[in-house]
Amino acid sequence: MDLILETNRLILRPLELSDAEAMFAMDKNPEVHKYLWQTPVQKIEEVIKVIEYVRSQYGKNNIGRFATILKETNEFIGWTGIKFVDDHEENGNTNFYDYGYRLNENFWGKGYATEASIAWLDYGFNQMNIDKMNAYTHFENGASNHILQKIGMKFMEDYPDKDGVIWKWWQMENPLGKENRE
Repeated sequence: MDLILETNRLILRPLELSDAEAMFAMDKNPEVHKYLWQTPVQKIEEVIKVIEYVRSQYGKNNIGRFATILKETNEFIGWTGIKFVDDHEENGNTNFYDYGYRLNENFWGKGYATEASIAWLDYGFNQMNIDKMNAYTHFENGASNHILQKIGMKFMEDYPDKDGVIWKWWQMENPLGKENRE
């Protein structure tokens, strides 16, 4: 996949195996996983499998999560992007577009998630012509819930996962409307 998106401060590019070390540093941090099933990775091989899986999604779905790089320092700060969810059911849904992100703790609170989110929504709606973008967050993750609301996603409902943990389901319809895109 050769797509690269740029914002003022970020480069959004496909994940590569060379991102494994930085992604491992992020995903072994328990704080990063506080609202993500509390299962930080233990071995770099776990991250390598994730990168390989995401790269297979690029071929299968022509989209997936992307490495998010800080332009100023060329640092991997996490991943952001659109995923076509066809590998599991979430809140009774499958075969839907999901927006998500995960940033290393050092880069929280600096506006990077919002900046990347705006770029991805623009790409999803205006280049991919997605009708609806969905997202889901842990109900206690105030920062992510705030970001999704700030970028224009609408809170739809709370729902429990298989373990009874409550998640928030968010959705945004393409602002152009279907009739203006055909």
